Amino acid sequence: MLTKFETKSNRVKGLSFHSKRPWILASLHSGVIQLWDYRMGTLIDRFDEHDGPVRGVHFHVSQPLFVSGGDDYKIKVWNYKLHRCLFTLFGHLDYIRTVQFHHESPWIVSASDDQTIRIWNWQSRTLMSVLTGHNHYVMCALFHPKEDLVVSASLDQTVRVWDIGALRKKTSSPADDVLRLSQMNTDFFGGVDAVVKYVLEGHDRGVNWASFHPTLPLIVSGADDRQVKLWRMNDTKAWEVDTLRGHMNNVSCVFFHAKQDVIVSNSEDKSIRVWDATKRTGIQTFRREHDRFWILAAHPELNLLAAGHDSGMIVFKLERERPAFSVSVDSLYYVKDRFLRLYEFSTQKDTQVIPIRRPGSAALNQGPRTLSYSPTENAVLICSDVDGGSYELYIVPRDGIGRGDTVQDAKRGVGGSAVFVARNRFAVLEKSSNQVLVKNLKNEIVKKSVLPVAADAIFYAGTGNLLCRAEDRVVVFDLQQRLVLGELQTSFIRYVVWSNDMENVALLSKHTIIIASKKLEHRCTLHETIRVKSGAWDDNGVFMYTTLNHIKYCLPNGDNGIIRTLDVPVYITKVSQNTVFCLDRDGKNLAVTVDATEYVFKLSLLKKKFDQVMSMIRSSELCGQAMIAYLQQKGFPEVALHFVKDERTRFNLALESGNIQIAVASAKEIDKKDHWYRLGVEALRQGNAGIVEYAYQRTKNFERLSFLYLVTGYMDKLSKMLKIAEVKNDVMGQFHNALYLGDIRERIKILENAGHLPLAYITASVHGLHEIAERLAADLGDNIPSLPEGKSHSLLIPPSPIMCGGDWPLLRVMKGIFDGGLDNVGRNAQEEDEEDADADWGEDLDIVDAENMQNEDIGMVLEDGEVHEENDEGGWDLEDLELPPELDTPKTSSHARSAVFIAPTPGIPVSQIWTQRSSLAAEHAAAGNFDTAMRLLSRQLGIRNFAPLKPLFLDLHMGSHTYLRALSSSPVISVAVERGWSESSTPNVRGPPVLVFKFSQLEEKLKAGYKATTAGKFSEALRIFLSILHTIPLIVVESRREVDEVKELIIIVKEYVLGLQMEVKRREVKDDSVRQQELAAYFTHCNLQMPHLRLALLNAMTVCFKARNHNTAANFARRLLETNPTNENQAKTARSVLQAAEKNLTDASQLNYDFRNPFVVCGATYIPIYRGQKDVSCPFCSSRFVPSQEGQLCSVCDLAVIGSDASGLLCSPSQIR
Repeated sequence: MLTKFETKSNRVKGLSFHSKRPWILASLHSGVIQLWDYRMGTLIDRFDEHDGPVRGVHFHVSQPLFVSGGDDYKIKVWNYKLHRCLFTLFGHLDYIRTVQFHHESPWIVSASDDQTIRIWNWQSRTLMSVLTGHNHYVMCALFHPKEDLVVSASLDQTVRVWDIGALRKKTSSPADDVLRLSQMNTDFFGGVDAVVKYVLEGHDRGVNWASFHPTLPLIVSGADDRQVKLWRMNDTKAWEVDTLRGHMNNVSCVFFHAKQDVIVSNSEDKSIRVWDATKRTGIQTFRREHDRFWILAAHPELNLLAAGHDSGMIVFKLERERPAFSVSVDSLYYVKDRFLRLYEFSTQKDTQVIPIRRPGSAALNQGPRTLSYSPTENAVLICSDVDGGSYELYIVPRDGIGRGDTVQDAKRGVGGSAVFVARNRFAVLEKSSNQVLVKNLKNEIVKKSVLPVAADAIFYAGTGNLLCRAEDRVVVFDLQQRLVLGELQTSFIRYVVWSNDMENVALLSKHTIIIASKKLEHRCTLHETIRVKSGAWDDNGVFMYTTLNHIKYCLPNGDNGIIRTLDVPVYITKVSQNTVFCLDRDGKNLAVTVDATEYVFKLSLLKKKFDQVMSMIRSSELCGQAMIAYLQQKGFPEVALHFVKDERTRFNLALESGNIQIAVASAKEIDKKDHWYRLGVEALRQGNAGIVEYAYQRTKNFERLSFLYLVTGYMDKLSKMLKIAEVKNDVMGQFHNALYLGDIRERIKILENAGHLPLAYITASVHGLHEIAERLAADLGDNIPSLPEGKSHSLLIPPSPIMCGGDWPLLRVMKGIFDGGLDNVGRNAQEEDEEDADADWGEDLDIVDAENMQNEDIGMVLEDGEVHEENDEGGWDLEDLELPPELDTPKTSSHARSAVFIAPTPGIPVSQIWTQRSSLAAEHAAAGNFDTAMRLLSRQLGIRNFAPLKPLFLDLHMGSHTYLRALSSSPVISVAVERGWSESSTPNVRGPPVLVFKFSQLEEKLKAGYKATTAGKFSEALRIFLSILHTIPLIVVESRREVDEVKELIIIVKEYVLGLQMEVKRREVKDDSVRQQELAAYFTHCNLQMPHLRLALLNAMTVCFKARNHNTAANFARRLLETNPTNENQAKTARSVLQAAEKNLTDASQLNYDFRNPFVVCGATYIPIYRGQKDVSCPFCSSRFVPSQEGQLCSVCDLAVIGSDASGLLCSPSQIR
């Protein structure tokens, strides 16, 4: 049983397949009718107008209708296109069990618990006939597929066959008067439309289902006596033929399979059983754990069945329909109807080769699954599921092709799968021991190899190689060397298709296609929602594949598309240019012609075969939004431009490809403000000032135009803009233009006219125009504004331009394949001549609306509007070369090889490669990029004081380079030294720089620091610990474990630096006894090694005891004794201090020290910060400080700023990965 689709829902009581679309109706016990697409696995619609369970449902064979009948005594006819019920038929008096449309006439038959069968006309919406005779619930009533018969099954233990021939006569118009008379008699005196033809008695309990054979005069029925009975009928009588026993509970539904000679039944015993209709024996049983089966349905045309149960339904097939086939150059060997056949692609000739042995058992799915062919030996291996997996080896007689009459005695064997791996050797998978047996053509074992993975199938992978499939991966295994050549993680693979050159392989699973190389290096993965069925490679390296309803293609980069739609699923065998050869499910060979233009075009683009792209654009009708979108997405907007006639799309593509000329032409056609604006933005980006000016003129964007003239230095045009603003009475525009021009008198005039006299007065007096200032002062009278005292004013006049800025110089490039060559494609050849276009730009500054003009003086505004053309050679004073006349340089053809030596372009310096690839400050410093190194350290660790790091930076830079002296006259050559360099490494791949500081050196320094601390050399120890702290930001380690060790080292060293700084400070404050005791006490709370902690405790105890702070001294003595000191003198001193102190447990002076309350010490003020108090920390060494220190330099590490944001220490490439 091959399950194709499964649903979870309420109990399913009725099922019906659509004849054409991949749809199935399921009516539920809850009253809902569901419409599913079993191919996509989606719920399309739901209909819920019935009250109570819906037991019967049926699709019309040709109309967009279905009928349903439920426990609410209603029959409803629905239109699924309109998503609604069209009408309801009333008449039944009890639950309706089944409903069915007639295949030709506009009739519906329904069976009900009211003991009647009713036939309705759904076109006139009337009841035509009531069939009475059963004396218990009628469980089912069905039309005969061809004749005028109805079969019904009832709980009265009978099956009845009804003749409804009279009903057909009644509905067809009577031909003559005699018939019309008898028709009238019938109508008056109540004729009978349907008569019982046979009553079949034989079941001991109520019958649940009965159905006709599609072609033979047979009936099958299933009943509560757990039996399935087979009946035969002729014109006069019907009789029982046989009984099929096996079900353990009531049989709920049973019918004949249309395509195979089997009977399918299901039952409340939670099983579906398949019976051989001729031998009348059970073939197979499918069981469910907890769900009783209620209904079965068969697809009218395809080989699909469906079964409804307590918690949903399943759509399934009894047997695989894929023919086993193998392609060898021009031949296709395949199995059809127990014969091996040969199809030649070139001649399209199909011949029968040899018969194949039938499987012994009658079980399902025993047919050939795979076929492998050895062309040199003309041998065929056929694998099937017989005996749990077996193979048969046939040698095809070379002369006997075409007769195919004698059955050979094939060599047989048991194995999961068998494939040829060489000319006369084949491999067989033995699943039990997970090994491959290599056999010769006599079926003798030659060699055994254990497989590297637990394989459940093997496929051919080139001579001597196997592709082994495991649950979640595939591997290529070399049988000779017993090596794994490649491995790839995949979903469960069903088929393997190799390209013609064996360089690429397509791995097909249910919904994915993986393209890989022959060593299984992954190229691309495709996902399909509809099941993938087959595939083949064409000669260009494009993979063609079929899903259930499409032929599609996949390019090497993973782009895919649809080539054509399929009516029925097919299996591709070979692709040759525009012809796709395939086998259908009936084993017929088809040659399908496809249009390959689209994928050949995309492939040419992908392979950069632009000449081919050119010819295809010129000749073919490739167009459409999809192709334009594809070209745009792949970065070829200039190609897409040649397909497009729509001006808006042309404009967008022209802007995207930077083709200003086409964009201008399109913008003129469209003539919309936003298009001119976008054109201006793009022209400005390209530095094409002329077109920017033209675009601003078209949109009358005066502010931008004025600013453009300012930055390009066209002062005369700027003065025109001033006049235009004056004409348009735009005061702000006038003022801006006067400001840009540096015209102070004009600015004063504008301010005066606008009524801003104080501003005009200030402007005049500041700029020294005293006569104007005096005149304005007279106008202002007493309101003269005072200028601020003691302020020095600066002049606000733009500098005068030395020369006007023209268009930016453009780089001379070769014309691309798509430029020029395609100008006539997609549009009439409107060649935009550049010179003509340039002459246009300044012509009629189409700016001023005549209506808005107050002055008549328009002429002076608009004169001289051209754009100034710069003399190309003006600024350089290039003189003509006086060449002798005989040296006429011949024009070389563009293809001629130049004899001039061209120096190779210098590569990227190694130091630049280092900095591009790395985010590690040490590597930037080694490359000599100190500024980026400092930026990185500032961002990562908040470091601001780089003075201590300067010598380290220099050491790193010097240490990562070595210097060679080639010649005394030439400069010294600097050579970068790479980390981990070896002679075998490739010269093009650059390693990271070698670094002079290593983590191991810091560990040595740490030991030296410990030694100096033990010896009491605090200043020296402090210097060592600080140097470790300063080197850590420039350390690079490899693994994550080492990163953790570096971070741990920062904490250890920070504690020692803080402690030692406090101890040094304590020795400086000799006269302040209280502060001395506090610092000694705080030192004991630093996280120190045990010997150093004991010395710190001894020191604090001594200091406090001498100062008569006995209670505090006793606390230190206790802490010292708790450490179990190894030095007896320390223990002795502590005990004696404790004894002496306990006689008088008081403190002479009050200390800022509470040993009971946990605290950390501020690294700047050396005061305790108790738990719960606010603090700030250093982002590098994580020392803690009181909040007032925020923003200061950390006094512990002397590098970072306290409380600054930082991303954290980055000292290993593994952190970036």
